[in-house]
Amino acid sequence: MAATAEKKVEVFDTEEDLAVSLAKYTADLSDKFGKERGSFTVVVSGGSLKWSKWHVFWVDERVVPKDHDDSNYKLAFDLFLSQGAADDYETCLKHLVNSGVIAKSEASGFPKFDLQLLGMGPDGHVASLFPGHPLCKESKKWVTHILDSPKPPPERITFTFPVINSSANIALVVCGGGKADVVQRALGNSGKNEEPLPCQLVSPEGELKWFLDKAAASKL
Repeated sequence: MAATAEKKVEVFDTEEDLAVSLAKYTADLSDKFGKERGSFTVVVSGGSLKWSKWHVFWVDERVVPKDHDDSNYKLAFDLFLSQGAADDYETCLKHLVNSGVIAKSEASGFPKFDLQLLGMGPDGHVASLFPGHPLCKESKKWVTHILDSPKPPPERITFTFPVINSSANIALVVCGGGKADVVQRALGNSGKNEEPLPCQLVSPEGELKWFLDKAAASKL
């Protein structure tokens, strides 16, 4: 997987400016892959575009009922979806790879999404992959579960790093001064002798682009 991923960092004055740029970035990729392959595969935590051209997947999900307020599914269903995800997520993904809906990485053999839109927690976690957790080193599974998440709820389902890092493009979106220290550690010169944070393990086959507001970037 791409240890030499192209990394870009953009800082915006406001969250609104960031959101506008992120929407354009996503729309441009949607148009590009839509023209090239007739579809666009994206991993999201929210948002809306030309959904008739999109295939949508979760990077992680809380293990709670679908109608629970903590459920990403419920949020998505309430806002823009009409059907639930497959019960067996990894089997579903493999079927979609085998049928050509999702591209397959020639380098890793894992699914290659066109774009993953990721956030970062104040501890540097991405998806449901937390600092120091053994699942950060999972190398074979596409999707795995966590029973001891340090952030409630404790039970979650998450993509593994091999799936995340097989992506063609990743946008890592971080806002707020409460995450400035972690952004500094991830992108600055500090912490070189420390164990990498999960956000530092994000290294897609294509482009990694950090979208930061001014508060999140204040210590760079």
